[in-house]
Amino acid sequence: MKFKALAVDIDGTITHLDRSLSLEAVAKLRLLDVPVVLATGNILCYAKAASKMIGVCCNIIAENGGIVTTGFDSEPVMSDGIGECQKAYDFLVNEFDLTKLDPVHRRTEIVLRNDFDFAGAKRLLDDQDFDVEIIDTHFAVHIKSSRINKGTGLLKIAELMGLKPSDFVAIGDSINDVELLETAGFAVAVGNADDFVKDIADYVAKGSYGDGTAEAIDYLLSEKMF
Repeated sequence: MKFKALAVDIDGTITHLDRSLSLEAVAKLRLLDVPVVLATGNILCYAKAASKMIGVCCNIIAENGGIVTTGFDSEPVMSDGIGECQKAYDFLVNEFDLTKLDPVHRRTEIVLRNDFDFAGAKRLLDDQDFDVEIIDTHFAVHIKSSRINKGTGLLKIAELMGLKPSDFVAIGDSINDVELLETAGFAVAVGNADDFVKDIADYVAKGSYGDGTAEAIDYLLSEKMF
């Protein structure tokens, strides 16, 4: 099958362990003659800046699917899940010392520094009826709507781009990439990915972080999959 676009996570997938951008991965992304979507749990302005610097501007899935845009100056499509996330946060902050990250810029979820008892917080939330889930991506903890993820973001951006989700190759490494990989037509896990991410991947790179993405793109091009 020939694929028409690529959706790729940022942190841990096109970066090194220290979150610096992999120049090899960037060079490989620039080789592609299909659209590249950056699919991140980070905020929209960060993703926009990254897309400009990488040179793949500007199809973006931000905030784990909560925000989608197909142009640098286009009006983004934004979900309405923040209210339920705030209720869950207000509940948890009575039990744990929590630090919000990027609170001024977050629009659809709440993100926390991962310096508290995540397992304990998850157990408490699981016993409540909030329509949210709490996930640890290794870089931060996200309180997000249960109805929204990178997979739903891919469905929306595919529609906006005039494509089908099955037209995409997706590359990721962490729990918040699972739905993205499951929704895409072909799934790639980099070498540092969690085992459950590798289990659903069609191709698992030997290289880790940005090196794994560069390796995967070489494989996709060699197999003429685009």
